[in-house]
Amino acid sequence: MASSVLNKKASYNYFLKDHLEAGIVLTGGEVKSARAGSVTLEDSYVRIGNGEAFLVNCYIAPYKYGFDPSSDPRRERKLLLKTEEIERMTVQLASKNLTFVPTKVYTTHNLIKVEIAQAIPKKKTDKRDDLKKKAVARETEEFLRKDKINARKAKD
Repeated sequence: MASSVLNKKASYNYFLKDHLEAGIVLTGGEVKSARAGSVTLEDSYVRIGNGEAFLVNCYIAPYKYGFDPSSDPRRERKLLLKTEEIERMTVQLASKNLTFVPTKVYTTHNLIKVEIAQAIPKKKTDKRDDLKKKAVARETEEFLRKDKINARKAKD
């Protein structure tokens, strides 16, 4: 069973560029919760320090059958990346106005993976333009669907 959790707000709040796959260090209960889909990626981001990458502010619900009261559901979790990838990310963070945000948490081959994207913050006008484009696309799709249904009725 492959579970997947998306960060829908990431594409709304940021322009997403280069995507990168990373492993994540979890405890046993966190793995079971992640497989069950009990992960929230809103307001989470990637922090780089001391040559390591960490996932900050990602909420993984406590496992309901094995609750450990000492565990923090929003603790920083280490990301498993190659040294070259971390160095490239560090250079990109230093040179531009961007950040790295997680866009997806998923399981593959019994491993929990996080998809990270290079993100440039959107301005309010960019967000409004995106909403307008989506509304226009939705209206045209609805119009075409109705037109297609009417054409079928006229044909019969």
